[in-house]
Amino acid sequence: MDTSLIQTVAVYALPVLFAITLHEAAHGYVARFFGDDTAYRLGRVSLNPIRHIDPIGTVAVPLLLYFLTAGQFVFGFAKPVPVVFGHLRNPRWHGMWVALAGPGSNLAQAFIWALVVIGLAWAQVQEPFWGQMARAGVIVNVVVAAFNLFPIPPLDGGRVLTAFLPQRMAAAISRIEPYGIFVVLALVAAGVITRVWMQPVMSLLLSVVELMLRPIILLLQ
Repeated sequence: MDTSLIQTVAVYALPVLFAITLHEAAHGYVARFFGDDTAYRLGRVSLNPIRHIDPIGTVAVPLLLYFLTAGQFVFGFAKPVPVVFGHLRNPRWHGMWVALAGPGSNLAQAFIWALVVIGLAWAQVQEPFWGQMARAGVIVNVVVAAFNLFPIPPLDGGRVLTAFLPQRMAAAISRIEPYGIFVVLALVAAGVITRVWMQPVMSLLLSVVELMLRPIILLLQ
């Protein structure tokens, strides 16, 4: 097996597992808080990554794309947490918060991994592997958050968008959901999402993480 692939998997495995596990668990936890315990009853409000890993989306697709693009582009997905939005006390606005919980968990994880980067530098840890993993944790979580915020159902951003639209327009956009992932994949293949969406949104999220870190950096100086 290619040594570079083994090194890449070793560096990214833990950040990716945490990113997808906490992202999906956050959806289920917030849904339960607002009145829908479907995910909880099915055991999906869990920190066990096995409950969230999709053999195709989490393993096969990323590996295939890694080889096909020589490591230039990797895309994958976990099993979505089941949420019955009609069970929420306020489906429109509580549904928005359920959707935002996933990217919000990724932003929090990016902040924690960035703290690890700072802590390793402050402790003068010489082993490069841990620094590479921590930096990968920041990037992975920012990528996951930015991608999921793209405003097309079934991505989280689609649920946020429909919360702010008039009811008739929101219903029309919601009808895209069964086919939305194919639209997203087509936009990814065309490079539209990468150029138009991912780059500016990732820059914004990294700026937010940097702002959150600023008091800690000042204390360490």
